[in-house]
Parts: sequence; C-alpha cells; structure tokens
Amino acid sequence: MATLSDQSRVKKTEPVVWLLFLGVLYTLYFTQSLLMPVVVTSLIALLLSPLVAGLQRLHIPRTVSAFLLVATLIAPFTFLGAELAEPAQKWAKLVPELTQHITEQLDSISDAMDGKENAPAQNDDDDGFSFFGIFSEKAEQAPVKSDDNAMSQRLKQGGLEIMLSVLSSTPLILAQLMTGVILTLFLLIFGPKLFEAFIRYFPKITDKDQARCLVATIQKELSRYIVTVSIINAGLGLSTALVLYFIGIEDALLWGVLAGLLNFIPYVGSLIGATILTLAGLVQFGMQVTALIPPGVYFVLNLIESQFITPTVLGRNMQLNPLIVVLWLLVWGWLWGAVGVLLAVPLLVCIKLTLAQLNIWTHWLKIIEAKSE
Repeated sequence: MATLSDQSRVKKTEPVVWLLFLGVLYTLYFTQSLLMPVVVTSLIALLLSPLVAGLQRLHIPRTVSAFLLVATLIAPFTFLGAELAEPAQKWAKLVPELTQHITEQLDSISDAMDGKENAPAQNDDDDGFSFFGIFSEKAEQAPVKSDDNAMSQRLKQGGLEIMLSVLSSTPLILAQLMTGVILTLFLLIFGPKLFEAFIRYFPKITDKDQARCLVATIQKELSRYIVTVSIINAGLGLSTALVLYFIGIEDALLWGVLAGLLNFIPYVGSLIGATILTLAGLVQFGMQVTALIPPGVYFVLNLIESQFITPTVLGRNMQLNPLIVVLWLLVWGWLWGAVGVLLAVPLLVCIKLTLAQLNIWTHWLKIIEAKSE
C-alpha cells in the first residue's frame, strides 16, 4: 500500500514540477534585463569575497577593501576598453564594406553561372530560334539581375542593422555596467550580514553552524573555480594576442580579448573564434594561404589549453558531458543571448559544485547519525 501511495504521490507532483520548470523559464526570459546584472555581479562577488574576507582579518574594513578591489578590477578593463575602442569602431565600419565585397563576389559568381546557363540559348538565338518565340536574351537576364540586386540590398541592410543594433544597445549596456558595479559593492559589503541574518532567523534551518560551514565550503569551491578559469582564459587571450602581434596581424589585442572571452564557451567558442580570425586573415592577406595563419595559431593554442592545461589545473572531475554543455548553451543562448552563452558554463559548474557539496554533507550526516544511534 505504501508503494502505491508513493507512486500516486509522485504522479500528482509531476505536473507541478513541469509547471514550475516552465515558470522558471518564463521568468528568466522576460526578466533578463533585471537578472543578468544580478547573476554577473554575484559571480564577481564570489570572485572577490575571499580577498575581502582576508583583508578583513588584517583589520581592513570591508567597505575600504571592497572599493579598492572593485577599482582594481575596473582599471584594467577600462584600459582595455580605451585601447580596443578604435579597432572595434574600425571593424564596425568595415562590416558594410565586407558585405559589399561579399556581394560583389556573389554577383560575379552568379554572372559566371548565368553565362554558362545562357550559352545554349544565345546560340539558338543566333540561329534564329527562340524558346516559343517569347523570351529574348535581355528578357532572360533581367530577372537574374534584379535577384542579384535584391541579394546585395539584403546584405547591405544586414550590415547596417548590425551597426544600428550595437549603437542602440550602448546606453542599456552602460546602465547595466553601472548597476553591476553598485550591486557588486553592496554584495561585498553587506552580503555576509544579510546571510547571517537569514541563517539566524530562518526557522527551517535547525543546525546553524552546519549551514554556515556548508555555504562557506560552496563559496570557497566556486571562488576557486571562477578564479582558475578566469586566469586560464586570460592567459589564452594574452598568448594569442602576443603570437598574433609578433607574426604581424593587425589588431592583435582585439583578437586576444575575443579569444579569452570566447574560451568561456566550450566547443562553440573555439569555432566562433576560428571563424572570426579567418575573416580577419582574409581581410588582411586576401585569398591566400597566409590568411589561415591567425586561425591556425588560435587553434593550436586553444588545443594546448583545452587538452593539457585546463584538465591538469582543474582536474578530470570538473569535466562536463559535451552533450549537456551544448544543450545548456542552446537554452541560455535562447534565454539571454550572447551574455547567456558566456554565463552558461560557469552557472552549470556552480550548480554541479553546489550539488556535489550537498551530497557530501548529506553523506557525512548519515554517517554521524548512524554512529550516534
């Protein structure tokens, strides 16, 4: 009877679980402008919280250390932004030119193919034969040219739309950056007090010390992972920029920063980076074999990082199933766009580490309870 009642209870809760899942997806999708800064600042606060706690043990107030660390973190990004503003603007202006160049190439290819297809028809016209006596050579070529013009117009419009979307989203990005800085400061300064009040007054938490230890362990592991991955990705971006600079690639710093950011996206990020560097090589060197040097350099460095450095530093237990990673990237890309793709894997690792620590604590509690009995 107990088994049947348990099965019926599970069947009754299944619709509730699915409704809860759909409700979470709905909330994440429609509140992305609110939740994205909160998630990003939470990860940054996890990154800086051990340093703030260590400085507090040296009798430095949390407010002072939080401001100093946030300023130290903002300074290199501000310098990078100033250095990358000019090349980024240059490449933004190159987008319509690249689309125009692609359009010309497509027009030439389509003209060549149309010339081959219309060759027999032209011979027939020379012999005085026309297909049903209706279509002439000019009439046959007119719709092809209109189609080519329509294709070129679409490509030009696409390039302009990219520029306009980037320009229109700039105020929102700046507002989210300011919000992120303020939230990071508040989390670093007042986060521990808020957590302590929650532990103290929440009635369902019976063992307060155990909850504090569990949260401290999870925070330590997550902070270690975020710091390690950030250092590895920064090293990959720096090495990519240096190698590209020494072999004479233009805007090497821009490509190095992109390589470091895209490395937060496993599998998909390396493909995007190789594609971007291939286009950069084609723009600089033209249709030559040397255009494959930038993506080749990036591929070799990314292979060394992914196959040797990251598994050695993080350990094999931190590796994730590729199928789960790809599906997770698709879900977060649909929810939050490019920012969601960048945050997807860190969030997945945070969930995995949290569940692992909860399982460890549950296992130890069972052992302690068994010994006490």
